[in-house]
Parts: sequence; C-alpha cells; structure tokens
Amino acid sequence: MSYAIIGFGKIGQALAKAFARTGIEVSVASTRDPESFASAAAAIGPGIIPKKLAEAVKADIVFLAVRFESHRDVAKALSTWQGKTIVDVTNAYGVSPEELGGQPSSKVVAQAFTGARLVKGFNHLGAAVLDQDPAVQGGRRVVFLASDDDGAAAEIGALAENLGFSPIKLGGLSEGGLLVQARGNSWGQLIFKELVKFD
Repeated sequence: MSYAIIGFGKIGQALAKAFARTGIEVSVASTRDPESFASAAAAIGPGIIPKKLAEAVKADIVFLAVRFESHRDVAKALSTWQGKTIVDVTNAYGVSPEELGGQPSSKVVAQAFTGARLVKGFNHLGAAVLDQDPAVQGGRRVVFLASDDDGAAAEIGALAENLGFSPIKLGGLSEGGLLVQARGNSWGQLIFKELVKFD
C-alpha cells in the first residue's frame, strides 16, 4: 500500500510527522517544485519523500491537505482516480452553501475525483494538535471519519490506528459527516473538539 499527502502546509506537515513517528513511508507533494520543500521534508524524517504532484498522486491512498479551493486542481492531475482512496482533510469554511449546491463540501470533493472512494477525516483537529503525538496519558487521540463507502472507512480506520490514533466512524458524508464539515461561516459541532479515547 502506498501513501501520499498533497499539500505541505501546516496540516500536511503534521500528517507527515504522524507517518514519520510510525516509520511508514509517505510521498509529499504540492503545486510547488519538490526541491522547494525537500529540506522541510528531510527534517521530519527519512521516510517523507518529496515528489512532483503527477508522481505523488499515483499512490493508493491520497491525503488531500490543500485549501478547499485547490481540490479541483489536484483532481486534474489524473484522468481517473479509479481504485484510489482519497482522505479529504480540507475545510470549506467561508464557502457559501450555494457554491456547494447545498451539498456537504466532501460530496463536492468526491465528485471531482472520478472513480475514487472518499473518506472525510483528520480535518477536525487544528494543525498544532494534529502535530502532536496522538498517545496522550495512556489514551489515543480521536480522529473522526465519515464516508459513503464502508470499505474505504474501514481501510482508513485501520491506517489511523497504525498511525497511533483512535478512529471513530460517524457514518455517511451527509449524516454524521456534517459534524466535521464547515457550512458557510459556521463550523461543524465536532470541529476543533480534541478527544482522547481510553481503551
């Protein structure tokens, strides 16, 4: 299984640190040339591999850690996303519901990535929290996942556990998924809620 993080801002780097902590190799890319962030990637760990966008999107599981407005640009990098799983880490705060056709933002993202399975996840924590080790006083930091594809949700749930998090599935994108999506100028009820689960 291969992994990529598209977007190497604060959220992308926080995700990269989670991969580095657990020794899982991950490609990182942005619209910039890989050389421009190679030193930042190397500082996180040897398994963080800077690549051009066209190369990185060949991964099986792609974390979309770009601004919501940029998701269509990333989607154009491949003609079909068949067989891939997209983890939508974007937040469409400030985007009007009219612009989204009244749909949850992750449904709009899913439509751009033709053929892919989409899981909304890892987006409810601020970068400063996501950046930290998810092991907290004997518990594990919670990440919420929502998807209309149960298989994809299970796959990303297993990955989240491997990265040290405790995944909680919220159901479909239009149901529980709304709890972790911005609508216009308001945040979903679970966004920025930092929870720790103790087994």
